[in-house]
Amino acid sequence: MLLQECVRDLHVVVLSVAGAFRKGKSFLLDFMLRYMYRQDSEVWLGGDNDPLTGFTWRGGCERETTGIQAWSEVFVVEKPDGSKVAVLLLDTQGVFDSQSTIKDCATLFALSTMTSSVQVYNLSQNVQEDDLQHLQLFTEYGRLAMEENYKKPFQSLMFLIRDWSYPYEHPYGLEGGNQFLEKRLQVTQNQHEELQSVRKHIHSCFSSISCFLLPHPGLRVATNPRFDGRLRDIDEEFKKELQDLVPLLLSPECLVEKEISGCKVTCRDLLQYFRAYTKIYQGEELPHPKSMLQATAEANNLAAVAGAKETYNRTMEEVCGGERPYMSPSALDLRHGELKQVCVCQFRSVKKMGGEEFSRRYQEQLEQELEECYASFSKHNQGKNIFLAARTPAALLALMLLLYASALVAGCVGISTLAVLCDLLLAAALLSLCVWTYSRYSGEFREIGAAIDRLAETLWEQRTPRKVLSKLMEVLRSRLRLKPTPRQRLPSNNNLKKRK
Repeated sequence: MLLQECVRDLHVVVLSVAGAFRKGKSFLLDFMLRYMYRQDSEVWLGGDNDPLTGFTWRGGCERETTGIQAWSEVFVVEKPDGSKVAVLLLDTQGVFDSQSTIKDCATLFALSTMTSSVQVYNLSQNVQEDDLQHLQLFTEYGRLAMEENYKKPFQSLMFLIRDWSYPYEHPYGLEGGNQFLEKRLQVTQNQHEELQSVRKHIHSCFSSISCFLLPHPGLRVATNPRFDGRLRDIDEEFKKELQDLVPLLLSPECLVEKEISGCKVTCRDLLQYFRAYTKIYQGEELPHPKSMLQATAEANNLAAVAGAKETYNRTMEEVCGGERPYMSPSALDLRHGELKQVCVCQFRSVKKMGGEEFSRRYQEQLEQELEECYASFSKHNQGKNIFLAARTPAALLALMLLLYASALVAGCVGISTLAVLCDLLLAAALLSLCVWTYSRYSGEFREIGAAIDRLAETLWEQRTPRKVLSKLMEVLRSRLRLKPTPRQRLPSNNNLKKRK
């Protein structure tokens, strides 16, 4: 459709209607289709007995549109300056139905906003605070997916307030709507910071924001199950305002061409951008948006985890902190077990939203974090053990004594090669001891000092000096090859008698 030869290189205008489900979005778009097909006629609204056709719609309380639907025909419109543009109409699935998650709603609304040059935010009766909060969530989800980081990533937003019931305060149409919206989006110092943030965010996302107040179409539209869009069943006031609204969006002089990164987009480009955006949302790079209940429940549970963890750290500091003496590992482990149970009970006692099942994984997270904290406290406690602190120099000194003795023995029995080897190893051990001492004193060469500690630990735990001594003795035995001394025979009595 967008790659047809007659439109693929034309700049594109994309008008999308989004909002809550069952609020008449498809119904409104079908009147826009009438305008596009009959815009050369002054009576584009049609006859009183013409049924409304186009995007599928119906009365009732169940959703009709799913996903994002584009009208099968791309309209070519000539602007007042003589240039031609392509016009594409999008119908978006209503958000907050019973079959869509928050992520589904955010993704559809974000894709619709990112793709369109004019986004019509279809609302019923008024602009509630939750409408603004949802708009903030959805537009931020869209901004995350966009590669560029412009101050205002989206173009035009129109709040379309359906079934407006207060024309005595703000009259129907664009002028009354803009007056109403200016008050609703006004940022004042007396507002809560959260309310200010929502309004500032909306202003920062769109280059142009407007509002149109539309009256109720009439009871026959709302209550007649066989209503098929005939104008005779629609109130005159609604038709009058509709004739102002649609040209305001789609007349040649009012068309807003789609821009991305400050450049106008053709139909061919739009297709590539839409595919790229869809691929982003199909991946896992973006965070999943959450409902207000889920976000609040997570905050409650994380706060409870933080409180219990703070209790654990504070108590363990009193037990084995930096100013406390060395504590036996068994006693420390016992104290850890008791304190862990206390902290878990503290977590469970805190009132949290989300229920028991939701809190279970946060309890598991707490237990895991407490074990990590215990491992840190245990290592810190081991560092206070004077015998462990002296293990490295003791192991190196023992190795030096062993090598010195081995060198002496090897020199005495004439094995000069082994004696030289022992002397070299002795010098290396002495150098290691000096480097280790300097590292501990100055705090420099920490990696080398840690490597020497690991070597000393290996010597200590594996009893390596004893193994080295045994090996040296085996070498000495093999190299000496001592011959047995012949026994001197004593003269016998017979020989003595012969000499006499």
